[in-house]
Amino acid sequence: MLAITFAIVGVSLLLHLAAARHVYTDSEQYGMSRRKWTGISLLVPFFGFFAYLFERDYRTREPDDRFTTTAGFEIHESRADDIRPDPGSTDDQQSTDEREPTERKN
Repeated sequence: MLAITFAIVGVSLLLHLAAARHVYTDSEQYGMSRRKWTGISLLVPFFGFFAYLFERDYRTREPDDRFTTTAGFEIHESRADDIRPDPGSTDDQQSTDEREPTERKN
């Protein structure tokens, strides 16, 4: 009986901490105070997490400036200057044309 009690308490505690961690990592993306909402979700178990979710629904996610939108695709800034494939070529032609010759090691 004692083992079942510890299991129930342990699982509840893990869920509570996982919810607080989610609030900590997610709140900044919505322009919300990270400390405030993590504190609320830790001090008011489960209700604080659901209050955060309801409050978050009223906010819009801040745009991620690392991505560039081009022709319907999001391209990371580190890949923005890569060579774009020619629309008339196939993947095999493009990959063999762009490859640099490498030396084989024996």
